[in-house]
Amino acid sequence: MAINTLLPARGASATVDFSDTAPENATLIVPVSRGEDGLEVPVTRFAAGGLLEALSAVGATGSAGETVRLLVDGRVYLTTGLGKDITDEAVRRAYGAAARSLKAGAVAAASCEFGVAAVAEGLLLGSYAYQGLKSKDEDDAEEGSPAITVVGDAEHRAEFERAAIIADSVNLARDLVNTPGNFLAPAAYADAIKHAAAPFGLEVEDFGVDELRAQGFGGILAVGAGSANAPHLVHVGWRPEGAQKRVALVGKGITFDTGGISLKPAAKMEEMISDMGGSAAQLGAVIAAARLNLPVAVDAWLPLAENMPSGSATRPGDVITHYGGTTSEVLNTDAEGRLVLADAIARACEDTGEGQPDYLIETATLTGAQLVALGTRTAGVMGTDEFRDSVAATGREVGEPAWAMPLLEEQNDELKSPVADIRNTHNARTGGMLFAGLYLSRFVPEGTQWVHIDIAGPAWNGGKAYGYTPARATGAPVRTIVATLTQLAEA
Repeated sequence: MAINTLLPARGASATVDFSDTAPENATLIVPVSRGEDGLEVPVTRFAAGGLLEALSAVGATGSAGETVRLLVDGRVYLTTGLGKDITDEAVRRAYGAAARSLKAGAVAAASCEFGVAAVAEGLLLGSYAYQGLKSKDEDDAEEGSPAITVVGDAEHRAEFERAAIIADSVNLARDLVNTPGNFLAPAAYADAIKHAAAPFGLEVEDFGVDELRAQGFGGILAVGAGSANAPHLVHVGWRPEGAQKRVALVGKGITFDTGGISLKPAAKMEEMISDMGGSAAQLGAVIAAARLNLPVAVDAWLPLAENMPSGSATRPGDVITHYGGTTSEVLNTDAEGRLVLADAIARACEDTGEGQPDYLIETATLTGAQLVALGTRTAGVMGTDEFRDSVAATGREVGEPAWAMPLLEEQNDELKSPVADIRNTHNARTGGMLFAGLYLSRFVPEGTQWVHIDIAGPAWNGGKAYGYTPARATGAPVRTIVATLTQLAEA
């Protein structure tokens, strides 16, 4: 079942299915590698005699990302480079590059000797492209997306279907992040969440501004105070029978971030449509948990607000009261994500009769300091030591690079405020990502294993597509979170 939304446009992806045979006259996708002695064709299914010689004649090297199209014995082949080391990530990237090189309306088949899941994810994620609201060319519309058959044995179908479900959730997150801010104000985003979650047996609650005021969600209200578009808090729950563990998910949902009164520079501010990438990832993750029928209870709390400057906006120096009673001095209104996250974390970890969650996974496009420390592709992971290290390792395993980072003892003094319990920034160039993690830690109760994943860089690719990662929204870290939920369910 495809995930439905109310979005004005969605990304296009190849249609990928599974069979034990390839369609007649399909272009055959074959992975090639760089061996010690040169170019190699390391698979046998689809690898016709003469293919290696033909590739050598045109100068193919098998380098990662290299695709070559050629005709051998009357059959069209599309080879895709694995590079020297054949890993799951190399396979995903190679098949992603192959899928992206297919033209509209193409019919292709892919062998899966190196793993059905890696091949399927590479094809489904790599073929994604977002055209937005461009006028469509009638000829392109008639040709449609490429159709690709993954060819394997019947016992691999379940693995394929699992990979397809996860890829659906990643592409949903991409669609949400790619949507222009004028189409995804908090109320519209809340409606899109409800529409996407409805078919999968998920519980959905939408707290509007009146409920937020009545229940004391001061952080969410403060961030949304400057916008004509009122904030929301959306709860999406997956409650399977017999679940022995409870996991809370929290994701930042700033639908557009100007910085508020602490206004951002104009350059590349248009990319701040991505500031709701954490909430989009958590929505994708909880939907995947339901579709995969994971035997773990999952509650996603998604705070949605638009951070705008106006006469009603929160000012630097204001003191706000979060859900649960902790007060914050707002030194910089562009450090707004942690304010909405603090409310959502406090609510997600509240004991309402079922006990606190066993685990909390929170993710956000939170700090520019993450990019300074770790670059554009590697997430920073903070939290309780063992769980933090596990989640960071899982991210690397699934191809979403992540690195464990500490919470600094010396920043405890920097967190103090003369007029509130804590302040939202230390106004220093040092350790900004770690300070944000320390701030959030004050809202996590004792006994809950938790992680904060800063995806300021990884959620958005401002350059060209590579591997199975498209330009613009990437969908990170959906796959990390789903893999972590799966591990917790199976432990």
